[in-house]
Amino acid sequence: MRKGFAVLVAMGTSVAAVCLFSCGRRPAPEVPAPGGTAQVSFADATAGAGIRFRHVNGAAGRKLLPETMGAGVVVLDYDGDGKPDLYFVNSAPWPGESPIVRPTGALYRNQGDGTFEDVTLAVGLDVVLYGQGACVGDYDNDGFPDLLITAVGGNRLFHNREGKRFEDVTDAAGLGEKSWPALADAGEFRRWNKPISFPASATWLDFDGDGKLDLFVCQYLRWSPAHDLGIQAVLPGGKRAYVPPTQFPGTNCGLYHNLGNGRFADVSTASGIEVSEPSGMNGTVVPIGKSLGVVVCDPDDDGWPDLAVANDTVRNFFFHNVPDGKGGRKFEEIGLTSNVAYAEGRPRGGMGIDSAELEFEKANLLIANFSNEPNTLLAVRKTAPLLFQDQAAVWGLTSPSRGPMKFGALFFDYDLDGRIDLLTVNGHLEPDIALARQGQIQPEPAQLFRNAGSGLAPEFHLITDAGDLSMPLVGRGSATFDFNGDGRPDIVVSTNGGSAKLFRNDSATDQHWVRLRLVGDGERSNRDAIGATMEVTTGDRIRRFFISGARGYLSQSELAVTVGLGHATGVDRVVVRWPGQRGGRQEWIGLSINREHKLAQSSH
Repeated sequence: MRKGFAVLVAMGTSVAAVCLFSCGRRPAPEVPAPGGTAQVSFADATAGAGIRFRHVNGAAGRKLLPETMGAGVVVLDYDGDGKPDLYFVNSAPWPGESPIVRPTGALYRNQGDGTFEDVTLAVGLDVVLYGQGACVGDYDNDGFPDLLITAVGGNRLFHNREGKRFEDVTDAAGLGEKSWPALADAGEFRRWNKPISFPASATWLDFDGDGKLDLFVCQYLRWSPAHDLGIQAVLPGGKRAYVPPTQFPGTNCGLYHNLGNGRFADVSTASGIEVSEPSGMNGTVVPIGKSLGVVVCDPDDDGWPDLAVANDTVRNFFFHNVPDGKGGRKFEEIGLTSNVAYAEGRPRGGMGIDSAELEFEKANLLIANFSNEPNTLLAVRKTAPLLFQDQAAVWGLTSPSRGPMKFGALFFDYDLDGRIDLLTVNGHLEPDIALARQGQIQPEPAQLFRNAGSGLAPEFHLITDAGDLSMPLVGRGSATFDFNGDGRPDIVVSTNGGSAKLFRNDSATDQHWVRLRLVGDGERSNRDAIGATMEVTTGDRIRRFFISGARGYLSQSELAVTVGLGHATGVDRVVVRWPGQRGGRQEWIGLSINREHKLAQSSH
């Protein structure tokens, strides 16, 4: 029987995730129609919560492409106290430029009273990087989540020492590739013509089912400052514009296998995630990827995690997890045959990616695109082999989603009615866009779409006033989490070159909910339970949730799943299929509502 999930990919010149799936064992129930639109209100709680982070993109007028892209935000419980904390990724001034302040990322500890404490210095994360994104995962299964930061010129892995301090173990872990030039002179940097690595989103996953988290890293494109500045990109009136990604060569993503001794092995080539094609008249084979977003998912429900990758101005990838013929696993890229690669027969600009259940017994892929490109919303119509069909126009997304430049993207049930809603966080990459398009400015409001479907199919309606969430921002990363424990999912947004925003969900609702936090045993399954599937039964309705790492653009939401129950007064049954070859299944009966439950993997 067909199971279901959905993937959201925010696209543009530049979105990852709890993947949400639908599972049914009986005729599809009719979902009651919404009883009217309740008040939607997201309040700006940033100042009151004590969050003062501001992103530095290094822009000094020369318009280098990385300045437009960052940065992300991740949710993690770094100290294991049960309260979700926040880490904001920061970028930096370019070599030779004098910073007004020393910019670092920032870790904010949730104090449990609606406020956060900046503990960056105390935990050892006061490091300067040209950061892009981040992902969180307990790669050594010691019970404390570790932090991977993607950065232009070289990624950094920080090991969490018992919730007290983070230690940079990048080199010791075998992830120490560095291409950042050690230059102090700004002129030398601008003349630098050797490629500097340009990663974007990243995610943890256990691709071979051995109980240990492996690492997948998107690489955006082949970039150097000399190549960037050597391209003529001019706005009306003669002012320099940011160079589009079409002017840069592609590159390959990276996959790193966890060896279990604190080290990782680069298996990018052997695993099949490098994609190259002939280029030009001479037929030279070159990498084609320009990857910005990734989400782990399992649309064919075979128990092996797949990867959906959002590419910018080139075709999207879908990496299907298959046997390698040697007793192990590898990936087969099937984006073209599964109809994930293109929208209307051509590539769009792909940034972020997320996933959620939208249809009963059907999988969906939502791709949120560049400005003047509508969202793409694909529905699985066959599973052997996988085949998707675009449903954006049918489900109400095409027209209202066309205009903005979309980066961050999230599926979440903001009103807890049991229907998955959609958020895109927007903002143009060009601060001088008004010179090219009269009346348009760089900051743009986020778009919140309410799912008002009353039958078997979703129906999205744009919420034109979502309170402070509708304020114009140069939005990039976004994540959802319940920071104050009231059951309603809140939103945190990072902005490019601006202040982060925390939006508290004050929407009026009388709906019920349950939060489910899975904990693997650290041997058969990874501690974070990334890759687990969870069936939730309430009355005659069965839904399934797939636990994935990264969500949105350069970001990661909390791994705990908030299930909107509508007016259901109980959870009849929860069945978890734990990740890993030996994960097994486990069942819970009669969980109480309007609270969080920690579901731990049994010892046998």
